[in-house]
Amino acid sequence: MRPHRGLSVIALAAAALLASCASDNAAVEAQAEAARVAAEVAARTPPPIRLNESVAQAAAVYMAFSRDMAALEGGFTDPAQIQAALRRGSAYDPGQISRGLVAYASILALQSPEFVSGVRSLGHDTATREKLVADIVADPRYASTLPGAEAAAGLVMSTLAADINALGRAANSIENDAYAIQARYDPRRFWGVAEVTDREGRLEAAKARSAQMMLPSAEEASRLFAAAHSGGGALPVSGDPRKPPYPPSVVNALALAALAALGYAGENARANTDALQFDRVSHGCLTMSKLNLFQCLAASRPNYEDMFCLGRHIVRDLATCSRGAAMPAPIVTVSDVTAVEPVAPAAEPIIITPVPAPAAPAPITITPAPPPAAPPSREPSLTERLNTQPARPPEE
Repeated sequence: MRPHRGLSVIALAAAALLASCASDNAAVEAQAEAARVAAEVAARTPPPIRLNESVAQAAAVYMAFSRDMAALEGGFTDPAQIQAALRRGSAYDPGQISRGLVAYASILALQSPEFVSGVRSLGHDTATREKLVADIVADPRYASTLPGAEAAAGLVMSTLAADINALGRAANSIENDAYAIQARYDPRRFWGVAEVTDREGRLEAAKARSAQMMLPSAEEASRLFAAAHSGGGALPVSGDPRKPPYPPSVVNALALAALAALGYAGENARANTDALQFDRVSHGCLTMSKLNLFQCLAASRPNYEDMFCLGRHIVRDLATCSRGAAMPAPIVTVSDVTAVEPVAPAAEPIIITPVPAPAAPAPITITPAPPPAAPPSREPSLTERLNTQPARPPEE
């Protein structure tokens, strides 16, 4: 019986070994299946929102400068205040402000949950997302057709319009004050009409400040960076949806926001995000504005003219350039021409009155002109009398 018992033990051990192997295989297969499912889920789930920090920093520069200029107003009490405002207002690079406008607009677009969720819903898998990104990079206008684009454009344009209107009010205040200070009754007239101190020096200083890059506020840049990644609603902005077509800066802002919503605007996508921040309209306008400012300062002599340069070629031009880049051009519509049927006059009897024959001409009588009247007689002069008397023979 002992040999049979040994065989049984061996059989049991073999069975246990086989069962263990089968269990290990099943575990491996289960792990593989779980990994496959996880990969499929990951492929269908878009990556988190990604926007590189340079965009938030550029947006912080534009927003801070725009609102700083909007806070200026007339009522200057001495020439030093005018020069301090000029130093603040002239210290910007046109390209930096232009890029910041688009960057700020893109973060505003990301405050629209409809746009963020609408764009992300199109990324069913990695291949689809990459195709969508390629289409946006090839033609930024494509982003304007994506779900939620009208809601995002409404937020962008309404918020920028409020900032632009604030700049316009500040410009009016400063320019009107430049006129008011010239009046005889204004107590500031005595220094307002006085010549600017160190005219050449303040012009050269303005040119030097214009070449320097503005540094963003770390706190403001961090706040905008967090708002961009929130998925919408982090900033207190609102606005009704706006239908296309959109101005170029809004088109680029929507494209930049769409790339961020798909997770393709991070630090490794600086080439695309930098390209989308370029706006030819605002860049050209701000560059011309800066040249006009230099010319204005070069020609300005009394202090009130420096006030005018500040209001017109810094504050108002910033509003004008931002409006031209971010607001649609006004559209003038003319109604269709409506043909009007001529109204026939009421029928009346036509009475023909004969024209009377001309009267026969009266006979013409020619009366000869009377002869000229004889000149009145006059007493002959002594000489005439002597000449008319007959000559007498000489006396012997």
